[in-house]
Amino acid sequence: MVERLQSFGDIVLSKQVLQSISEMGFEEPSPIQKETIPLVMEGLDLIGQAQTGTGKTAAFGIPIVEKVNTKFQAVQAIVVTPTRELAVQVSEEIGKIGKYRHIKILPIYGGQSIDRQIRALRFGCQVVVGTPGRLLDHLKRGTLRLQYVEIVVLDEADEMLDMGFIEDIEDILKQVPTEKRQVMLFSATMPLAIRKLARNYMKDPKTITVSQDELTVTLTEQVFYETREKIKVDALCRIIDMEDIGQGIIFCRTKRGVDELVTSLEARGYFADALHGDLSQQQRDRVMKRFRDGKIELLVATDVAARGLDIENVTHVINFDIPQDPESYVHRIGRTGRAGRKGKAITLISSREYRQLRLIERLIKTRIHRQELPSLADISERQADNLKNQLIKLMQSNHLGTYRSVVSTLLEEYDSTDVAAAALKYAVEGAISDELVEEENEETFGNTGATPGMVRLFMNIGRLQQIRPQDIVRWIAEESGIPGNIIGMINIYEKFTFVEVPAEHANRVLSCMHQNMIKGRKVSVEPAKAR
Repeated sequence: MVERLQSFGDIVLSKQVLQSISEMGFEEPSPIQKETIPLVMEGLDLIGQAQTGTGKTAAFGIPIVEKVNTKFQAVQAIVVTPTRELAVQVSEEIGKIGKYRHIKILPIYGGQSIDRQIRALRFGCQVVVGTPGRLLDHLKRGTLRLQYVEIVVLDEADEMLDMGFIEDIEDILKQVPTEKRQVMLFSATMPLAIRKLARNYMKDPKTITVSQDELTVTLTEQVFYETREKIKVDALCRIIDMEDIGQGIIFCRTKRGVDELVTSLEARGYFADALHGDLSQQQRDRVMKRFRDGKIELLVATDVAARGLDIENVTHVINFDIPQDPESYVHRIGRTGRAGRKGKAITLISSREYRQLRLIERLIKTRIHRQELPSLADISERQADNLKNQLIKLMQSNHLGTYRSVVSTLLEEYDSTDVAAAALKYAVEGAISDELVEEENEETFGNTGATPGMVRLFMNIGRLQQIRPQDIVRWIAEESGIPGNIIGMINIYEKFTFVEVPAEHANRVLSCMHQNMIKGRKVSVEPAKAR
């Protein structure tokens, strides 16, 4: 169930747009959106002095989607951008905003087949996003007509000036009818040529300036990890296990995402709690008290809920979801590295989110360094180091009298290394022998006919579905997060498959895999019966 916003801050929008921006993770308008959208909805011309990454695409994208007539297939709005990359990005974002209003958007830029663009223009669209050169090319060919255009957006105007596009922009503006024309111009700086352009082609424009305060985060180390969506929670847990987190704030885009992540973390034994807009003030105060008192190690929050938080001892900020605009990134990581202390900001991204990461780097003028996800071996080594440090502290405390006498007795018969290792194993695992572990697994799963230490699983999918051993290994590894190289024997038959997994991971594999999809089919997974 998608969370529905009643309104976007104080801005009243249609249900379709509210639903789409809610799905995109927008909870409240950014400063430029808050000031821009109402003015644009009134039909006023507007100059927005704002850098990339302040949320300006939605600031003009939302009004465009609201104002366009979806029943009329002619081009009614054009957005001019300096580069093809920005044209694609703007087109994608407006497409997401217009998802439920069924707006047709077409990106037009050089380097792409012009014939395909001509066919798309003939088919009909309401919004065109393009670079100046290619837009002019279509205008000269007569394949793009602007007689019904009422909204023109000039995005990153100063960059277009630097690239020598100012005359092209004027040629485009001259072909848009002036009676109903509404022009929006966005530029990080306002050189003389841009001011002249505004004077010649805009009617009493309102000016909005977005402050770039709080963009310094000098004491915060910043890194990112690339991961796939399917294993994102497991990747997060590995990172948490490797980091020395005193207290951490984890950011998600939506309230639903916060709740789901808290549930996943608690199921894995982490002390986590949620902070989002659905909480009453009393619930919020209770969560914050537990966090300040150290009873919660991880606070999972949305941007809006975390606004105004002032907690001195936050060592880590983790962006489980990369923020919708780079300015939000700055506000998020400003929660750590306070009062002269060092902090660390960690961001998880998918391969599709590199563009957003680069926008953040441009805004903060800092390179965010990539790190490799820790392996299970890395985590084991880290846990061993922690154990050693704890033992050293115990020895230094010198309160070992009772245990010394036990050790002295054992050393008369056993090797000192074995005695120490057995003591460690007892401390970490308890008094469970390997035989008892096997018996416990046997009791849980019954005799599945597996080799010792393994559990054999049955799957109702086989050669008929063109399943190969590598498909099974990849599927189990991706869904359950266990390494593929520890999966045991795989036997594939006509209509079913047997696969062996280590006993200690069997429950996890079962819970992740049963009723999951492989090759478009829902698969049943259960412990096998003895051979």
